[in-house]
Amino acid sequence: MHVPATLVRGGTSKCWLFRQEDVPDDLGRLERLLVGAYGATDPVQLDGVGGATPTTSKAAVVRRGDEPGIDVEYLFGQVGIGVGTVEWGSNCGNCATAIALWSVTRSLVPVTGDVTTVVMRNANTGAVLQAEVDTGGGVVHEFGTQTVPGTRSGGVAVGLSFLDPAGGSTGALLPTGQVVDALAVDGEVLRVSMVDAGAPMVLIDAPSAGRTGVERLAAVRSEVPRLRAVRHAAARAMGLVAAGAEPVDAVPKVGLVGGPAPYVTTTGDQVGGSDYDVSVRMLSMNDAHPAIGLTSAVGVAVANLLDGSVVAARSTAPGGSRLRIGTPAGVVTIDSAGTGEAGPRRVTVRRAARILCEARIFVPGPVLPVSA
Repeated sequence: MHVPATLVRGGTSKCWLFRQEDVPDDLGRLERLLVGAYGATDPVQLDGVGGATPTTSKAAVVRRGDEPGIDVEYLFGQVGIGVGTVEWGSNCGNCATAIALWSVTRSLVPVTGDVTTVVMRNANTGAVLQAEVDTGGGVVHEFGTQTVPGTRSGGVAVGLSFLDPAGGSTGALLPTGQVVDALAVDGEVLRVSMVDAGAPMVLIDAPSAGRTGVERLAAVRSEVPRLRAVRHAAARAMGLVAAGAEPVDAVPKVGLVGGPAPYVTTTGDQVGGSDYDVSVRMLSMNDAHPAIGLTSAVGVAVANLLDGSVVAARSTAPGGSRLRIGTPAGVVTIDSAGTGEAGPRRVTVRRAARILCEARIFVPGPVLPVSA
C-alpha cells in the first residue's frame, strides 16, 4: 500500500507532510503508518524515507482549519530513530514554516498579493502561528534566495510569528513560579530557568554547569546523558509528567546558555563575540541540535525579557525586543512585540522553505483501510 506525501524543507529541518484525508484518523494506526514509512525501527532508517536525524525524521498531518481565523491545522510527529514510536507531545516551528508554504501551493490559502498570510494551529499544543509567505508578483514560487543559518541553500522567504506563546503547554510562562531555580540533578545543583513559551524548556546557565555555551556539536553530544537527566528532572518540576509516569525526550526542550564569545559555525564561518547577544546549545531529542529549534528560540527570546533569568544574566541585550542568538549554525535573530499578561504578544523569526518532492510512499503492513 502507499500514501501520498510531500517532502518540504522548512528552515533547518525536513518534514514529510501528509493530507488528513490520506491517513488514518486513529492515532495508533497513524503511528504505525509513520513507523513503517520512515523505517523508524532501524537506527539509520535505511528501509524508509526517514533521514535518521532528529531534524530530518519529522512528519505533519495537515488539514484545512474549521474555525474562524484559523486557515490550517496540523498535527506534528517526531518519528523515532531506532525505535518504533512517534512522539506527539511537541511542536516544530521549522515544520510550521514548511506547512505555510505547502498550504499556499496547495491553495488551502489563496494568494493575496506579494505576501500571503497563513494562520496555523498546532493540534499538539494548541499554539497559534502566523506565517507571511513571499508570493511576490501574486504567484507561488518554487525557489527563493532567502537563507537561514545552517544551510547556504536559498528558499522561499517565510516570516513565522508565534502568537501569545506563553503558557501553551502548562498554563503559565513560569511553571514553577520562579524566574530562576536551583535544580538538583544527580548530585549537582544547577542554575536554570524553566519557561513555557513556544514550548516548555529548561535553560541551564552554562558556567554553573562548567560549560561556556559556545561548545562545538561534538562537545554538546558528550553532554547528552547529563542534559537528558536535567530534562527529566525539569519535566517533573514543571508538572509535565503524570504521577508514576516516565518523562519523555521531546519536552521540555533543554539547552546550555552562555555569554557571547567568538566561535566557528558548522559551515566554517567565523562569528565574533560582538555579532550576537547570547549563546545557546540545545538538544533535539537525544542529539545536539545543529542550529536551534524555532520553539526553543522563542523561549530563549521570552526568557531574555525576564529580569534575572539565566538568559538575561548572560545576554548583552537583556530585556531587548530583538535578540541575536549564537547557535552552532550561526546567528538567529528573534523579534518580540506587544505586551500581554504573561509576555510578548508576538515573537517572530525569518525563515525559508522549499518544496523538495511529491511522492507516493510505499508502506509495509495493513495500516490503511484502502490505498491503491
